[in-house]
Amino acid sequence: MTDTLIPNGCKTNGPVESGYFKKGCNPFAQTGRSKLQNKRVLLNQQIIKQMRMRAGAENLLKATSNNKVREQVVLELSYVNSDLQLLMEQLEGLNSSVEVYQNTSSIPLIPLGLKETKDVDFSVALKDFILEHYSEDGSNFQDEIDDLMDLRQACRTPSRNPSGVDLLANYFSQLSFLETRFFSPTRQIGIFFTWYDSFTGVPVCQQNISLEKASMLFNMAALYSQIGTRADRQTQTGLEDAIAAFQKSAGVLHYLKETFTHTPSYDMSPAMLSMLIRLMLAQAQECLFEQITLPGIRNEFFSLLRIAQEAAKVGETYGEVHQSMIQTPIKNNVPFFWTTMSELKTNHYKSLAHYFVSTALLDHQCNDDEDKQEKALSQIYDAMPEGRSPLDILKDKEERRRIGKAHLQRSIMGHEEAIRIHSRCRDLQKLYILSDILQAGLRRSLTKFEQNDKEEEFTDYMLAPDIISKTEKKAEMEIPAATKVKVKDLFQRLGPLSVFSAKQRWSAPRTIRLRLQDRDLGFTLKGDAPVQIQSLDPLCPAAAEGLKEGDYLVAVGDTECRWLGVSDVMKLLKDVDEEGVNIRVVSIIHNPTKSATYGGLPKTYSMICLAHDEDDKKSRKVAKKPSFLSWGLKNKQKSGSTLSLPNADYNGPWNRPCPTYPNSYNESALY
Repeated sequence: MTDTLIPNGCKTNGPVESGYFKKGCNPFAQTGRSKLQNKRVLLNQQIIKQMRMRAGAENLLKATSNNKVREQVVLELSYVNSDLQLLMEQLEGLNSSVEVYQNTSSIPLIPLGLKETKDVDFSVALKDFILEHYSEDGSNFQDEIDDLMDLRQACRTPSRNPSGVDLLANYFSQLSFLETRFFSPTRQIGIFFTWYDSFTGVPVCQQNISLEKASMLFNMAALYSQIGTRADRQTQTGLEDAIAAFQKSAGVLHYLKETFTHTPSYDMSPAMLSMLIRLMLAQAQECLFEQITLPGIRNEFFSLLRIAQEAAKVGETYGEVHQSMIQTPIKNNVPFFWTTMSELKTNHYKSLAHYFVSTALLDHQCNDDEDKQEKALSQIYDAMPEGRSPLDILKDKEERRRIGKAHLQRSIMGHEEAIRIHSRCRDLQKLYILSDILQAGLRRSLTKFEQNDKEEEFTDYMLAPDIISKTEKKAEMEIPAATKVKVKDLFQRLGPLSVFSAKQRWSAPRTIRLRLQDRDLGFTLKGDAPVQIQSLDPLCPAAAEGLKEGDYLVAVGDTECRWLGVSDVMKLLKDVDEEGVNIRVVSIIHNPTKSATYGGLPKTYSMICLAHDEDDKKSRKVAKKPSFLSWGLKNKQKSGSTLSLPNADYNGPWNRPCPTYPNSYNESALY
């Protein structure tokens, strides 16, 4: 349903790329990542088309009693379900195409794909709201509306660099201003936001701007993850960039999880976000391990044990990621590639840990630092092998060799399991660099084992204990400053946001002819911008013309005063002559008490924006309620009646049961 990736004219208010597009956006960039995103757009279009066809077929199946028609519909449904399954597999393949994001020959990392959206036309709705609510001509704000729409359009194709993140953060901050200006908690203004689930392609349509804000945060986290995977992890600087990017991605996801707790899209549900946070932190921990080993690993007892515990920490974090991925209902939505990759890395890094411990035991013996060696060895186990003391193991060469070989056995078994997992997934088989790394690790462990194996030795080998994970620097979430970037309010001409917001109802501007009486205005001013009328003399000429205490002064003559303080306004009023000057004021209209049955909750249209027959709309009857003054009179309900909203007993089209979703989608993703 996404119409296009090309904006219809990006207006720039800052540095630009290619002299045309906003900084951080270039929809014409033909990179591997952009091509994947374009494929995602087309798949989303095909998925919604098939889902509409299926919804129509299901409705027909419920409505008809003709057996021949029902047989034909069931057959068509089987075709549609088959097509949907194929489309879902293609979308899963896009989420598994990580090689286009990589920039090094290291073990591949997993990036998040950007959520896709439909175009939104703010023009009509915002103009109408400005006219109705603020009593201003909406056409005067066309430039601001165009800038807002261009900014949103640019956010659909952000660059994979800090400028792209800044672009998303700019729009996210503008949304906070937009929500306060135009989105009242008691009414909707008719703007629909449609976003597609990043994993399933299922669209969610909602009038609540919170969906827009949450989706923008998700894309910000996704962009950070793509920046992290793109970093050159063969250099110290590249690793630092990757670590920072993944930690920021986890921070944004955590901020999304804590701030928007009821998002209707399953890719932003608490369970899915918790898994994604673990994944980003695990990849940051992996980069920290690579940063430690980048200068090389010294073949020294303490260094080897330290690296072993660092590798065990990476394996442990990926083990937690894998456990969260295989939980229901996450396993039904996460790509199989992701699950197998996390399981593969769990085995790979645990195998590395056992290899480094075996090397420390086989290649090094007790020396003058036996106290430090004893302490270091005791800290890598929960319980020493077979109850032996660390010092006894260090002093007994045969015992060190026996325990070292046991660790090598576990290393070999772990690498063989990782290779088996690699061969099980079609997408993993395409990553040849990963296969080479796993094979190299297995050969190294086998070679080490053969070097320390004796032909005459027939004793049973012991099972090496697990290695305690430990790290000198743990990956932690980092909420970037981009989530709270300061931007200029596009609609600041409407006045200070603390006063001129959607929560307040305003009267139409009134023009008052202000004349002096004995060099006295007849009132005083208070407050910051905009100033308020106070201490109004009820007998002064301004009061006679309709000025009220508490009115906000918005203009003196032709000068706008919404942003002027008391001193500035008084400078404009001090030169008033006998003929006087026109001033414009507005008043707050206090809202009446709302019915307790009205929750003001936004409607969500998942999969399809439901359409209703005109007859159903016409049949909606509005009940009348007697006025307070006529509560005791019979048959007098016509006078002073008020409109009430539909209650829970209203049997209209909105209370019809929604069409169910296919079993191939998880129901919790579509609430």
